[in-house]
Amino acid sequence: MHSFLDYCLANHDWLLEFIESLVAIESPSDDREAVNRCGAELAGRLAAIGGEVTRVSAAAAGDHLRVGFGQGPAQILLLGHFDTVWPVGQLQQMPLKREAGRLYGPGVFDMKAGIGLATLATRALIDRDRLNGTRIVMLWTTDEEVGSATSRALIEAEAVKSKAVLVLEPSLPGGALKTSRKGVGQFELIAQGVSAHAGLDPGKGVSAIRELARQILAIEDLQEPAAGVTLTVGVVSGGTRANVVPAEARATIDARAITRSDAERVQRAMLALKPQLPGARLSVSGGFDRPPLERSPGVITLFEFAKAAAAEIGLTLDEGSAGGGSDGNFTAALGIPTLDGCGAIGDGAHALHEHVEIDALVPRAAVICGVLDRIARA
Repeated sequence: MHSFLDYCLANHDWLLEFIESLVAIESPSDDREAVNRCGAELAGRLAAIGGEVTRVSAAAAGDHLRVGFGQGPAQILLLGHFDTVWPVGQLQQMPLKREAGRLYGPGVFDMKAGIGLATLATRALIDRDRLNGTRIVMLWTTDEEVGSATSRALIEAEAVKSKAVLVLEPSLPGGALKTSRKGVGQFELIAQGVSAHAGLDPGKGVSAIRELARQILAIEDLQEPAAGVTLTVGVVSGGTRANVVPAEARATIDARAITRSDAERVQRAMLALKPQLPGARLSVSGGFDRPPLERSPGVITLFEFAKAAAAEIGLTLDEGSAGGGSDGNFTAALGIPTLDGCGAIGDGAHALHEHVEIDALVPRAAVICGVLDRIARA
């Protein structure tokens, strides 16, 4: 294990330059040209170290990158994305810089530093001849920040070929790995009523807003915050004028759940909602598009690999749960052991102070090496 740490230490400057090269090329999810510029840089660098790069085009997103290393009957999937939430030009407000032991820049924490860590760890296993008949496949996508609509099928296709998946999303605070993630869903609720003059004939109308208000109270009753089940009515709209009984109102609801059974229960209940006012109509659409990543025995095994690898270099590694979803939710739902949060230690995802801790990069890369090595030998 110390040979991995030594290797990563010797490549510290290489790793920083690799990460900075990606951060310097802004790659918002909704700008195909921009995200493909970043993808071209990444593809070139991975090809230069022996990766077999395949660009997978997507009409509604940038090109996803599948990169293979090594040969063998077993596969490990390294998963992540290089699209960001930041628009082109954000570097003017959030300049790429090293300051007080931190590397700052848009997308550095979420999650371009994770791509660098995965790449250095892969180099280490190849150069140390530790693949042990296992091929490593990297899958770097371009639409994770907007729902993974064009990449999900590709992710799932690679996952089912793999004995394990490491997700290079950023760590929890302090470096803890993510051994569970909430499932994430979204629903749209539309209430329809009957319009009428609010002063002359209010009794002839049926208020869609009043119907929607009652439904919101019913939705609140579906929550179990202590069990990790939350429903948040985040957007509400309805009506046309103050003096008209509203004929339509709608709401958008964010849903989260820790277990698949809770997600299924919430989805059934949402889709079964019925009108409460005579004459009102109701329609509900949507569902859980990211199933929960549950702390399965396979996940626990991967965490124990990581914990042991960290202990070998004098580190203590913790685990935790994340309220947001990632592409790891898809792979875990297929029953493939998935360890998330393997990326950089830092703070500020989607925030102006986004950064990674520079001194934590090399130890993190060494831990990833140790996990890959153990999976390959398992």
